[in-house]
Amino acid sequence: MKIRPRRQYDAEVTVPGDKSITHRAVMFNAIAEGEAVVSNALLGADCLSTVSCMCALGAEAAVEGDVIRVKGAPLHDAACDCGNSGTTMRLLMGLVAGQKIGAVLTGDASLSKRPMGRVAKPLRILGADIETQDGTAPVTVRAAKLVGREVDTASPSAQVKSALLLAGLGADGETFVHESVKTRDHTERMLAAMGADIRVIGNMVRVKKSRLKSTDVEVPGDISSAAYFMALGALLGETLCKNVGVNPTRTGILRAFDQMGVCYSLENERIVCGEPVADIRVRKSPLRAIHLTKEIMPSLIDELPVIAVLCAYAEGESVISGAEELKIKESDRIKTTAEMISGLGGDIIPRQDGFVIRGRKILPGGTANSYADHRIAMSAAVALAASENGGEIKNAGCVDISFPGFFRMLGE
Repeated sequence: MKIRPRRQYDAEVTVPGDKSITHRAVMFNAIAEGEAVVSNALLGADCLSTVSCMCALGAEAAVEGDVIRVKGAPLHDAACDCGNSGTTMRLLMGLVAGQKIGAVLTGDASLSKRPMGRVAKPLRILGADIETQDGTAPVTVRAAKLVGREVDTASPSAQVKSALLLAGLGADGETFVHESVKTRDHTERMLAAMGADIRVIGNMVRVKKSRLKSTDVEVPGDISSAAYFMALGALLGETLCKNVGVNPTRTGILRAFDQMGVCYSLENERIVCGEPVADIRVRKSPLRAIHLTKEIMPSLIDELPVIAVLCAYAEGESVISGAEELKIKESDRIKTTAEMISGLGGDIIPRQDGFVIRGRKILPGGTANSYADHRIAMSAAVALAASENGGEIKNAGCVDISFPGFFRMLGE
């Protein structure tokens, strides 16, 4: 995919529905009583993997336009192909265990290298019978009786927390999940809206055995997808991203913008299906270097590659640390982000837990390899659009995982 350089970029965009919320809306309604409509659903490859898996397990789920109709049903044993979706596999580990059925969870070559032991280990504390292949997929879950207990997550992860809460829905007694740092809370909000006996106290979530009732979900726009157009506004002009979810556990990028001096505003703020939503306007701003540390990472981990691009155009030396989680995404995003920015003429030094980035007013551009990672591809597109000469992204088709139509919306 060739990306031409821009001297000005102004746009009003509506980005696809939130991937995290789409996954959960399909899964949770598949184990609920009744039928539900999930509107503005993200229909990228990852969420379609979730739809396919829930159908394999016995639920009814049909895609109609940007709507997914889901009818809950008693689930049964099945083999589930999770594709490239870590969210699908990790949440299913807890959901299947909580439903007291069996499943074999597989994925593509990339997913099969990503860590699943950190989900299996805490689930075993509740009594789950889970087997991995040396900590990775394939994952085998066997029917077992679960008993609620107190569980401390070893590292902040919304996926691990969600797997435990889904298992807790089918466990005897109470399950308490403790986090050292609060992670995204879409699971807690949605389970509460669907009638689960769940309570949040600080960084602890308590859930009891519960039956869910189907609930229609209008999925807000994904701030992780909006981030690329927000970054283009900060670099090149003015952008308005409409109907974006601004859940406080997901808005770390806005706190990074505050540090960086980005001029932005939230407009038309409202609550939709329990989730805060707003239109986000971003204007071209002189960017300054930032320092991001471990505490903020759960709220912006997916946006770090494009934040790193902004740092490459900022004044001064930026330091991003405490981001070890980047290593276990669709690619090792510490390595691939550094290679992408370096290849386009930026000055970035990868570290074990992040980067040091020395900003420049302009990057020359060039060729970037996506490494089949959608977020690296879209971050490269932002970097190239703002560069002197533009350039090319190799293996750009991977953006369809989370943002079908991204390049069309960009104008390429």
